[in-house]
Amino acid sequence: MPTHTFVLNKTNSIANQFLAEMRDVNIQQDKYRFRKNQERLGEILAYEISKTLNYEVTEVETPLGTANINLNTEQPVIATILRAGLPFHQGFLNFFDRADAAFVTACRKVKKSGAFTIQIDQISAPNLEGKTLIMCDTMLATGQSIALVCKEIIAQYNLKALHIAAVISSTEGIAHVRANLPKAQIWTCAVDDEMTSKAYIVPGLGDAGDLAFGEKV
Repeated sequence: MPTHTFVLNKTNSIANQFLAEMRDVNIQQDKYRFRKNQERLGEILAYEISKTLNYEVTEVETPLGTANINLNTEQPVIATILRAGLPFHQGFLNFFDRADAAFVTACRKVKKSGAFTIQIDQISAPNLEGKTLIMCDTMLATGQSIALVCKEIIAQYNLKALHIAAVISSTEGIAHVRANLPKAQIWTCAVDDEMTSKAYIVPGLGDAGDLAFGEKV
């Protein structure tokens, strides 16, 4: 399946309010609200992704009879790169409440020239063989971190499907993922066209990790 990109704010919905509050320079100073809005957007994208999974008719006994309901027959694994994406990740777990989770620690190694490389320190995950993996992170900026992590996972496991989810993505980041992960499906709440020299998305929302958890030293 070729790469497909779903952009949530192309359709008007209440999700735009949550996204606007995350971007708003004054409202985003409320850390709880910032984290909660990430969680809400994670829930909404989880709902959208759930439409692509496999279902079968299942009989459910009610007090008055039997109802036939299409129920999901597979549980994806929900992964994130620490730390900014944790609230977004929680939103997915709220909806996929039987799913296993995976966590990645990775960091940028910035050179004097301003260029950087990505170092993966650890991938803590269940057995992903034959699984559907949802990799979620708040910002898909250059796309380098998430592409590198996913390539590392694909080298170890034969995934059934790969979904990449972000709150805000850059056009460059989406292009990088498409080029390096041609079978991945991309799900994002908004796409911005610009990035700064330090790889911050413009207009974006700032440093998602610092806004959610406090400024790092």
